[in-house]
Amino acid sequence: MSTVKANNHQVGQSATPSQNLTWYQPTTPDGTVRLGVGNSGATTSDVITASSSGITVPSLSASNTFGFKNRLINGGMTIDQRNAGASGTSNSYTVDRWAYYGTQASKGTWGQNLNSVTTIIGFPNYLGFQSSSAYSVTASDTFALYQGFEGYNLADLGFGTSSAKTITLSFYVYSSLTGTFGGSFKNYAGTRSYPFSYSVGSANTWIFISITIPGDTSGTWVGATNSGAAYVNFGLGQGSTYSGTAGTWAAADYRSATGATSVVGTSGATFYITGVQLEVGSQATSFDFRSIGQELALCQRYYEKSCSIGTAPSDGLAVGANGVYGGGAITAFGSTNARTPTFTFQAAKRAAPTITFYRSSVTTANGQWGYYTTSAWASSTNTTVTDNGQGTYGFSIDMAGSFSATASYLMSGIWAASAEL
Repeated sequence: MSTVKANNHQVGQSATPSQNLTWYQPTTPDGTVRLGVGNSGATTSDVITASSSGITVPSLSASNTFGFKNRLINGGMTIDQRNAGASGTSNSYTVDRWAYYGTQASKGTWGQNLNSVTTIIGFPNYLGFQSSSAYSVTASDTFALYQGFEGYNLADLGFGTSSAKTITLSFYVYSSLTGTFGGSFKNYAGTRSYPFSYSVGSANTWIFISITIPGDTSGTWVGATNSGAAYVNFGLGQGSTYSGTAGTWAAADYRSATGATSVVGTSGATFYITGVQLEVGSQATSFDFRSIGQELALCQRYYEKSCSIGTAPSDGLAVGANGVYGGGAITAFGSTNARTPTFTFQAAKRAAPTITFYRSSVTTANGQWGYYTTSAWASSTNTTVTDNGQGTYGFSIDMAGSFSATASYLMSGIWAASAEL
């Protein structure tokens, strides 16, 4: 039953004061109204405050609630532009923004949805690794899955100052092994690092992990620039050179915690992660699900291709199939050279990218684009980015061949642009 007080309005059961919803009378000149749960002695952190300047809800006004909450890109492992789901073994980017590195070759296989294990509701994709041998790491060995951060995306953390903010890393992990695993958060120069450890108590089961990392008040950290600022590493096997005490900052390039389980140490061992999030604050909150368009655009700042999202760029792709670019025109500016119009990127790049060219199925010279003469397709003898014709928003191409000056020709080919850290 509702009750009314002289100064407060309480709604709800009257069994205990803590069950009451209370309007507190204005106590400030501007007529601020406070709504909270409990007695009139509740503190401002317990209440919703409405005043002439707006409405404040403590839990909703936290610094990690709106905008770019998850500082990691593609934490759900959804976007895989380079490989389109194919696996690999080399030191390379895997799914977008995530890479694999190992000091020894051929020690495992990585890939999106590797081995097709049962996924978690809400996370249909994951990044996987499977060891190919029982390798005993040496002191200088390091094996890891990692993502690098651009300076603009972490500048507000204030690392390297007395105002450094606490951050929290959370993720789901699934492994055929049990035990204590490790990783690290470190600056890009490798002069400051925070090794962390976490426990996998059950094999072949998705487990949620949350790790709180105090802000680093020491060292040099890259600020608001497009340069690399930091890495998050998930260790797959680390030698003593790259292993340090978990839970403390160190002036060293540690990539995992001392004593962590070595995935590469067991033949056939598997390690999968998804739902990876790095956010400001001392606790993990719900995963920052972004639309597929947003996530793709964030990835395209670092890598973009002319194929559809489900097609990996390569030589010999069929013109017109799978979204492969196969149209447009070039104009000859001499008997041996022609130039394309500007290709505009879908997303502005972090920096002027490296452009890689691939032939389409209508020509035979790998890495060279084709052009159509009066009766057949011909391969350019040299396909290059135009001098001064490339920037963060697009590029144009020069093609060498046999042309009629000022004539226009159909062109065919595929491109990929990389501006990774």
